[in-house]
Amino acid sequence: MNIDRHGRTIDYLRISVTDRCNLRCRYCMPEDGVAWRPHDAMLTLEEITRLVAIAAQEGFSRIRLTGGEPLVRLGIADLVRNITQTPGIERVAMTTNGILLPKFAKDLREAGLTRVNISLDTLDPAQFTHITRWGDINDVFAGIDTALRVGFNPVKINAVVVRSLKQDLLAFAKLSISRPLHVRFIEYMPVGDPQGEDGLGWSVQDTIPNQELIELINERAEAGGLGRLIGLNSATSPEGWGPARYYRFEGALGTVGFISALSRHFCKECNRLRVTAEGDLRPCLFSDLEFSVKAALRSGDDDEVRRILCEALAAKPDEHHNQVGTERLMSQIGG
Repeated sequence: MNIDRHGRTIDYLRISVTDRCNLRCRYCMPEDGVAWRPHDAMLTLEEITRLVAIAAQEGFSRIRLTGGEPLVRLGIADLVRNITQTPGIERVAMTTNGILLPKFAKDLREAGLTRVNISLDTLDPAQFTHITRWGDINDVFAGIDTALRVGFNPVKINAVVVRSLKQDLLAFAKLSISRPLHVRFIEYMPVGDPQGEDGLGWSVQDTIPNQELIELINERAEAGGLGRLIGLNSATSPEGWGPARYYRFEGALGTVGFISALSRHFCKECNRLRVTAEGDLRPCLFSDLEFSVKAALRSGDDDEVRRILCEALAAKPDEHHNQVGTERLMSQIGG
C-alpha cells in the first residue's frame, strides 16, 4: 500500500500534534498566533496513536512529531511512549524549538524518543529575539545541552537561511566541530502567504540556493584556517530520513547538512505524508490538497482510515512544480 503511483516508497509520517507554539517566528506564525480552535477540532492523543497503529500496518515505520511546538501539547511523553510501543514503528523523532527540552527531555528519552531536531535560525541573541518576537536564545542553548546530556542521537540543528537576515553561517557550521551536533541549513521555502509583511511571507529574493551557501561557508572557513567542507556519503553521514546532503570539517565531531527544497529539489526521493493537528493528511508540503481522516478515526472505522491513507498516497504529485504560497502557515502544516 505504501508505494505511490510514482514508484516511491512512502514510509515516513510527520504528525503535527498542535498548531500552538511558545514563540512567534516571523516566517512561521502571526504575532497573535493562529486562530483559536475548539479542543474537539484537534486530534486527541488517542486518535493519533490509533492513526499511527493503522499506518504501521500499512508499511509506515518512521514517525516524526512536530507542531507548532510539540512540547506545549499536554501528555506528549505519553504519546511518544504509546507510539514507540506500536508494532511496526522503528523510529520516533521530534522537531522542537528546544526551549522546553530541559523540562521534558528526560521523560521523552525514557518514553523511547531517540532523536531530536532543534530549530534555531540565528546565533545572535538580539536577532533571535527579533525573529521569534520574544524568545531568549539562552533557553535554546540550554535545550541543546540537555538533549546531548540525556543521550539523544542524533541531535540536529535546523537553520532556515534567509538572505535578508544576514546570519553568521560559518558560526553555525562551526557548532559541528567540538560537539556531535549535525547542523542543517534549509532553504527558505514558499509556504504561507507570499504577500505577507514583516518577514511572514516568502520572497524568492530571500532564498539562498544551497550551492551558493556552500561556497559562502567554504570561503569564510578557508579564510579562517578551517579548510573546506568535506563531502560525505551515506555510510559516513548521520542516519536520517530526509534529503540532506552532508559535509564535515576535518576532525569535526558533527556534520553540516544542506536541504535544498527549491534549487535542487528532492521530490523524486520524497518518502512522507504529513498529518495536521486537525487530522488532515497532506500529500505535499507545497500543495493545499488535504484528506481529512478525523471523522473516520472518531467513527472507529479502521478500514475507512486505511482507504483515506491510500487516497492521500495516490494523490502525491511527482514534484511541487515550484508552487509559491499555501493557504496554511508552516505552523499549521507541521513542517
